[in-house]
Amino acid sequence: MDAPVLPMPAPLRLVTNKDGVLALNTAALAVLRSVTQPVVVVAIAGPYRTGKSFLMNRLAQKRTGFPLGPTVYAETKGIWMWCLPHPRQPRVTLVLLDTEGLEDPNKDDDHSDAWIFTLALLLSSTLVYNSVGTIDQRALEQLRLVTELSEHIRVREKDNNPASNFVSIFPGFVWTVRDFTLQLRDGEKTLSEDEYLEDVLRLQTGGGQKAQERNELRRCLRNFFPRRKLFTMERPAADANLTRLEELREDELQPGFRKQVDAFCRYIWEEAPVKVLPGGHQVTGSASYDALLAVHRDCEQRALALFLSRAFADHKHQYNDELVHKLEAAKEEFCQRNKEASEQRCRTVLQELWRDVELRLQRGDYVARGGAQLFKEDVNRVLEEYKQRPDKGVRAEAVLKEFLREHEGLAQVLKATEVQLELAERQQEAAAAEAEAARKATEAWREDQKRSMEEHKRQLEQWMKKEKHTWEEELNRMLEHHRKEYKALLQEGFRREAAAKEKQIRELQEEMRSCNCTVL
Repeated sequence: MDAPVLPMPAPLRLVTNKDGVLALNTAALAVLRSVTQPVVVVAIAGPYRTGKSFLMNRLAQKRTGFPLGPTVYAETKGIWMWCLPHPRQPRVTLVLLDTEGLEDPNKDDDHSDAWIFTLALLLSSTLVYNSVGTIDQRALEQLRLVTELSEHIRVREKDNNPASNFVSIFPGFVWTVRDFTLQLRDGEKTLSEDEYLEDVLRLQTGGGQKAQERNELRRCLRNFFPRRKLFTMERPAADANLTRLEELREDELQPGFRKQVDAFCRYIWEEAPVKVLPGGHQVTGSASYDALLAVHRDCEQRALALFLSRAFADHKHQYNDELVHKLEAAKEEFCQRNKEASEQRCRTVLQELWRDVELRLQRGDYVARGGAQLFKEDVNRVLEEYKQRPDKGVRAEAVLKEFLREHEGLAQVLKATEVQLELAERQQEAAAAEAEAARKATEAWREDQKRSMEEHKRQLEQWMKKEKHTWEEELNRMLEHHRKEYKALLQEGFRREAAAKEKQIRELQEEMRSCNCTVL
C-alpha cells in the first residue's frame, strides 16, 4: 500500500523564473518524488491579479497558503506547488500548481508566459483558466497561447493534425470567470454556464482575415480540450474588503460567491481525474525507491507498454533488441543514481546519530572512569538506531564501514584499549555485513536478469493484447470527439470544415481497421 502523503504545511516553489530563465527547485522536486500515491494534478493559469491563488487556497481547504497580493503587482512568480491528501479520494494525493500571472507588464521576457502555460498544461490532469469580467473577444485573445502550443510541444505524430495528436495527452479544461455580472440568457432562454461557453466557442461566419484568426482560436479550444467546463463567479466582497480576502470570515463573503466557489471546488474534488500517461498508466510523484529491483520491473513494464502502444500503431515490431539494450542502460544509470542517493542518505543519518557522541567527546566523558564502557554503550546505541532507520538503500553497510574507519583514530585519542577493541570489532562486523550484502545483491541481480530474459517474450505478448484494447479505446474516444465536432460544424454552417473533419474521420476509421481495431 502506498504511504500517505506527508503533511506539507505550505506551498513550495517548484519552478523558478529568474530573468526569463525557468529552473526546477530541488527541494520541491524532492517532496514531489516522495509521493508514491497516484496524483490528481490541478494547475491554474490566467492573467495576473485575477485571484488565481485565492481559488487554489480554497481547493486546499485553507485560508492562507498560496500568497495573495493586495497591490497591482503580481505576487506569484514561477510555479508554486502544494501536495495534500485528496479530500475525496483515499490513497490519492492532490497536487495544486499555482502559476504566475500572464501578461504582467513588469515582465522583461515575452516568452516566459508561453513556457509557464505549456508546463502547467503538460503537468496537470485538469487545467483551470481564470479570467475576469466576461468571455468576450478580448478574453479569448488572452488565450492566444493555445494557438502556439504546437510550437512548444512535440508528440509522436499519428497524422499531421495537431488536434488529433494533442487530445490524448491534454488535461481537462475548466474556465472560471470572476466578477461576472451578465445574465446567462439567450433571448427568453436561460442558458447554463456550459451552454454559454459552447455558444462563445461557436465558429463565426465570414471569410475575412479577422474572422479566420478568431475562428482559429476557437477551433484550438474545441479540438484540444474536448472535456471543458465553465464556472462564473460574482464579485467576492465589497470593494473595501477585496485587499484582505484571506482575512475575511465566511459570512463577509458574498453568499452568491460562496455558493459558486463551493460548486467549483466540489467539481474539482469529485471530477478531476488522476494524471495518466498515454496507455492509461497512473502517475505518481516518483517511482518507489524501497526496492530497487521492484522499481526496475515496474519501469520495465512501463517502457514495454509505451513501446508496444507506439509499435502497434506503427505496425513495427523489430525494435525488441534495441528496447532491451536501452532498458539495461536505463537500469544501470538508475542504479548509479540510487547508490549516490543511498550514500548521501546514510551519511546524513550517521552524522545525526553521532552528534551526541561528539558532544560527550568534547566534554571529556570518555576519558573519565568508566568512559570506555560508556563509549561502547553509545556506539551500540548509534549502530542500533542506524539499523532501525528506514530508506537507507543499497549502500547502508558500506557507508557504515567507511564511517567506522574514519573514526578509528578516536581510540588512540582516548587511549583506551577497550575502545580500540570495540571499534575494531565493529569494523570487522561491518566488513562481514558488507560482503554478505554484496553477495546477496549479486545473486538477486543475476536472478533478476534471468527473470527478465525469461519473461520478456511473455510480457510482450501480454502487453500487446492489453495495449491493443487500450489503444482501441483511445482511438474510439478520439473518433467520438471528431464526430461531435463534425455535427457541430454542420449545424453552424461550416460545410468546408465539416468536409475536412469527415475526411479525418474516414482516415481514422481506416487506420483502426488496418490495425484490426473495433470501430464503435
